[in-house]
Amino acid sequence: QLQLVQSGGGLVQPGGSLRLSCAASGFTLDDYAIGWFRQVPGKEREGVSYISSSGASIYNRDSVKGRFTISRDNAKNTVWLQMNSLKPEDTGIYYCAAVRRRAELVFPAGEYDTWGQGTQVTVSS
Repeated sequence: QLQLVQSGGGLVQPGGSLRLSCAASGFTLDDYAIGWFRQVPGKEREGVSYISSSGASIYNRDSVKGRFTISRDNAKNTVWLQMNSLKPEDTGIYYCAAVRRRAELVFPAGEYDTWGQGTQVTVSS
């Protein structure tokens, strides 16, 4: 069974940092593009960061550029989202997602077929 298992998240003060992890189980990530998405109640799920299968291509949405870093280690079958200088508007449930696509970034959430369980990130003083 293909699964993405997330860890990390929690409550942090504005300006703080968190690191989210996304580990694959039942498959290897080598051929998979990965996206991190977040969901806020009452709003559509939005893409935050994307990374291609090899890690050669990366994209971050404007609001997190310079603060969030997506990375991966295919040997460890894991992808991370390092979040620094967190702001209250970063609050939400964060999901990692995978789709079997080599050497390209995949932006639409609807194209991803394997999702993590989600983890809550709350930025508040």
